[in-house]
Amino acid sequence: ALTAVPVVGVVAAVAGAALQAAALQRRAGLRRRRLAAAWPDAVDTLQSGVRAGLSLPEALGALGRSGPAVLRPAFTAFAVEHRANGSVDSALRVLQDDLADPVADRVVAALRLTGDVGGRELGPLLRTLSVMLRDEARTRAEIEARQSWTVAAARLAVAAPWITLLLLCTRPEAVAAYLDPTGGVVIAIAAVLSAIAYVLMRRIGRLPRDERVAA
Repeated sequence: ALTAVPVVGVVAAVAGAALQAAALQRRAGLRRRRLAAAWPDAVDTLQSGVRAGLSLPEALGALGRSGPAVLRPAFTAFAVEHRANGSVDSALRVLQDDLADPVADRVVAALRLTGDVGGRELGPLLRTLSVMLRDEARTRAEIEARQSWTVAAARLAVAAPWITLLLLCTRPEAVAAYLDPTGGVVIAIAAVLSAIAYVLMRRIGRLPRDERVAA
């Protein structure tokens, strides 16, 4: 409607669909980052509860009331499951399934390990886990902050030709040129090259993600 060039409209439609998928991926990434940022505080709170004399199920259930907000629903479900059947292992499985997060998998695996080797190892293990999670979150945040400028510049480089095209399409002679079949082929080739460049940029700049274990 803005350019009167059908090929530009098709490219815009495809780009709009891709942006929707990118928005969903961004929301998933934001959730992962919120969970990763919340786990060190959750482990510290768990450690304080155990040090205060609470049993492990009681300390985990208390996180449903006093833990980080993003984790509270999962720990509340843990407490409900534990009250229902009295099995810590079953309740930990519910917690792991609710969060579906690599960090949660590691925490649950560590808690199961303490059940195998004895409760005396729980305090030192939680301290070590808290330090490790904080260091990992800090390192990833630093890398993402440095990377953001490069990613923003690459996105601008991909978008700039299309902004120029939209400005050119405000002129009747440019519209006439792109209405020609050759002009349509040029736009289509440019769209394919832009898509390839963007995908390569995302792939090259992508940070490795933790894989889920013991899911």
